[in-house]
Amino acid sequence: MCGITGYIGYRIASPIIIKGLERLEYRGYDSAGIMVYNQGKLEISKTKGKVADLKKILSDKIHKEANIGIGHTRWATHGEPNDVNAHPHTSNSGDLVIIHNGIIENFNSLRKELSKRGFKFESDTDTEVLINLIEDVKNNNNCKLGKAVQIALNQVVGAYAIAVFDRNNPEEIVVAKLGSPLAIGISKDNTEFFIASDASPFIEYTNNAIYLEDQEMAVISLGTDIKMYKVADDSQVEPYIQELKLNLDQIEKGGYDHFMLKEIYEQPRAVTDTYRGRLLANKGIIRVAGIDDNIEKFLKAKRIIISACGTSWHAGLVAEYLFEDLARIPVEVEYSSEFRYRNPIINEGDIVIAISQSGETADTLAAIKLAKEKGAFVFGVCNVVGSTIARETHAGAYTHAGPEIGVASTKAFTTQITILALIALKLGKAKGVISQEKYQSYLYELESIPEKIEQLLKQDKKIKEIAKIYKDSPNFLYLGRGYNFPVALEGALKLKEISYIHAEGYPAAEMKHGPIALIDENMPIVAIAPNLKHYEKVVSNIHEIKSRKGKIIAIVTEGDVDVKVLADHVIEIPHISEAFSPLITTIPLQLLSYHIAVMRNCNVDQPRNLAKSVTVE
Repeated sequence: MCGITGYIGYRIASPIIIKGLERLEYRGYDSAGIMVYNQGKLEISKTKGKVADLKKILSDKIHKEANIGIGHTRWATHGEPNDVNAHPHTSNSGDLVIIHNGIIENFNSLRKELSKRGFKFESDTDTEVLINLIEDVKNNNNCKLGKAVQIALNQVVGAYAIAVFDRNNPEEIVVAKLGSPLAIGISKDNTEFFIASDASPFIEYTNNAIYLEDQEMAVISLGTDIKMYKVADDSQVEPYIQELKLNLDQIEKGGYDHFMLKEIYEQPRAVTDTYRGRLLANKGIIRVAGIDDNIEKFLKAKRIIISACGTSWHAGLVAEYLFEDLARIPVEVEYSSEFRYRNPIINEGDIVIAISQSGETADTLAAIKLAKEKGAFVFGVCNVVGSTIARETHAGAYTHAGPEIGVASTKAFTTQITILALIALKLGKAKGVISQEKYQSYLYELESIPEKIEQLLKQDKKIKEIAKIYKDSPNFLYLGRGYNFPVALEGALKLKEISYIHAEGYPAAEMKHGPIALIDENMPIVAIAPNLKHYEKVVSNIHEIKSRKGKIIAIVTEGDVDVKVLADHVIEIPHISEAFSPLITTIPLQLLSYHIAVMRNCNVDQPRNLAKSVTVE
């Protein structure tokens, strides 16, 4: 989950690399480092902490002559976050330098073998083992760096996105990928090249990029075309250059204090962009190309399996209600990390929907591979165009949410639900299980969601006042029923992620089966209680909480009477059908978590121990 970046060209490399690391810091921020080649010397600076800490120690090192370099921001796997374990790492000779995102699973056996050959190791990392393995191969085979990297990678087990530099050939960087993302930005005249975990570090310089596929490597040299090869057999690969749609404004804060707040407020636009061109409410039409092209597979499916992690898993739970309710297709929702390690029963004709914001989630990618091996049709839902999941699935749909930089997902959740709702409605209509009148009503209502979110965002100040009261609470309980049970889980996750307050989400009816023992006058309970199908049941649960002196923060439909007299605080939401209520009820929970975290002086965009894209197990 680390971020890697690099540059070769005519500009000064250091500022480009540092800015790139700042944009990649959502991927990890335990330590950071940079290497530039400056007039015959390798200049390496690295430190525990964030990129800002790296910039402090670089203040007197301008690297004015350096036009080539690599940088890294780390999420620790092997070895604690400290200066020694920070990347870049060098080989024993000091000639080779590497940055690495991923895990080398057999690093221990490789380290023992290399130790027998006289190699010494300073760090606890698997990456230092890899760079010395490359050096050992290079020396023993008397070969160029690219060939040494190719031979060495065939000896490792695990995942990697790497960039390797040899000071004896200082106009070249070798990169390779397996299981971790890697992009190469290319200027139109081939005078400069950019390396990064995603396109954000180089979008202001070029919109042309190559996304490496698994087990591909590239030799990037000044003034020449990129040469790409297969790691397995050294066969040459023809580079495929894509034109990026990303723009610089999308990855800047735009006046907001945090990316998370910006992304919460972007949700009306993000939901609109998700259904733009797909939802034609006035014509009664839903168009989703990946479904249109494979409609018979979906209509014949005996069940759908949804595989995802974290917030995407919660969106999958909402989709379970949507598909079973609107399309009458049985659904199972699986944690990708569990699905991949048991022996799941997958039958021919089953459909697996894989959901991931980044499109690079390691466990979800492994689940896709397993499902394909067992003959399932795999449909991807992700946000990042050109991501691995987009390429590995049989078909899919992008959410078009735009870049999500904040580690805690917000607009990813609502846009995932939006596209899944469109699919469920389309299938329900095609199967004839939704009447034309009901179908048309749903289309108009889905079209109105952005406006309803806008209305709800106007209550931000009120939600901030509630946050002020409960910011020091050690525990929270979130309760919901039906479609809003997954929202309770998601609300609790948001609070845990960014404020470090312990929180749990439960189906409201399950409160009596254990969690009710926790309720006292110090326990805040967030009750998601819109006036929908299970309203009376939730009101009864709120009575039970009130009788035990719990503090109630209730999400209710505007004009509510019954809950208002019971709750300590009420946040009203616009009228909405149950099927689409998660798109609305989640908004105040996002804002509540955000304001509590800010008041607790937590790093909202970069919460401790987390990273945005989980590309390692």
